[in-house]
Amino acid sequence: MPSILVTRKLPSSVLAKLRSIGEIDLYTGDAAIPPDDLRARLAKADALVCLLTDRIDRETMDAAPSLKIIANVAVGFNNVDVPYARSRGIVVTNTPDVLTESVADFTWSLILAITRRLSEGERLLRRGEWKGWALDFMLGTELKGKQLGIVGLGRIARAVAARAPAFGMRVAYTSRRDSELAGAEAMSLDRLLNTSDVVSLHVPLTAETHHLIDKRAFSRMKRSAYLINTARGPVVDEAALAWALQQHLLAGAALDVYENEPQIHPDLLSLENVLLVPHLGSGTTETRTAMADLAAENVLAVLAGRPPLTPVP
Repeated sequence: MPSILVTRKLPSSVLAKLRSIGEIDLYTGDAAIPPDDLRARLAKADALVCLLTDRIDRETMDAAPSLKIIANVAVGFNNVDVPYARSRGIVVTNTPDVLTESVADFTWSLILAITRRLSEGERLLRRGEWKGWALDFMLGTELKGKQLGIVGLGRIARAVAARAPAFGMRVAYTSRRDSELAGAEAMSLDRLLNTSDVVSLHVPLTAETHHLIDKRAFSRMKRSAYLINTARGPVVDEAALAWALQQHLLAGAALDVYENEPQIHPDLLSLENVLLVPHLGSGTTETRTAMADLAAENVLAVLAGRPPLTPVP
C-alpha cells in the first residue's frame, strides 16, 4: 500500500478516507513538524498532506524519491516550491472554493469590528474602565456611502465585494489580471489607496506582492481609512504599519495573518486601534473539514492514476 505522510491532525472522517487506500504516517505534534523530521518521514512517502505552516522546498522534496503528490490544505501555496515540484514530476494541489464564503464572511466581521471599535471596547470593559453610556464615548465609523477598496480579484475578493451592497458601500478594485467586476470601478493601486475608506487585501504572496503595502502605500491612504489583511502576512510590512498607525496616517487595521507567524511585531501589540486575530479566516468546522477532505480526494485521485480535482495552476 502507498505511504501517506500527514503533517497535522485531520478530522477522523478524512483520515479514514486516506487509510482506505494507504498507510498513514500522522505527525501528532501541536506545532508544525520540524524540518528534519519532515524530511526523514518523507523518505518512503508516496503522498504528502501538508499545511501552509510546512515549508516544502527543494531539500525537502529531494528527501522524497517516491513522492507523487503534495496536497496543500490551503488556497495559497507559497510554502511549496511549485516549479521544482513540477520538474520532479510531483503534482501539487490546493483547496480553493471550499473556503471562499467563510473567509468572505470573516473579512466582513473584521471590517465591522475595527470600524466600530469592538475589540477596543471589550478590552476597556474587561479592565473595568467603563463608566457608563455617554453620547461621545468611543465613537466608530459608519460604512454606508463609503468606498471599499479591494486589492486582488480572486474568488474570495469577489465574494467580499458581493457583500458590500448590504452595507451600503461602493466597491473599487485593482488587479494585475485583466479582470472585471460588475458594479465596481477598476483603478490603479495608488488611486485605490488614495480614495478608499476600507482597503481589503486579497492577493497571493509572491515576489511582487511581498511588502506590497509599505510606508509609501500607507502615506497614500486616507487618515480615516482602515486596512484589512486576510491574505498573507508578508504582503504588509508590519514595521511600516506600526509606524503609520503611530503617526496617525490611518485610522486602524485588522489583521488575521502576520509576517512571521506566530510572532507579531511588538509595536502592534501595544496599539489599541489594531485588531489582531490568530489566522482564523477559514476557521469554521465545516470549512476546515471540507479543506482537509478536498486534499484527501486529491491524494486518492493521484495515487489511483487520475487527474487531481484542484491542481495548482
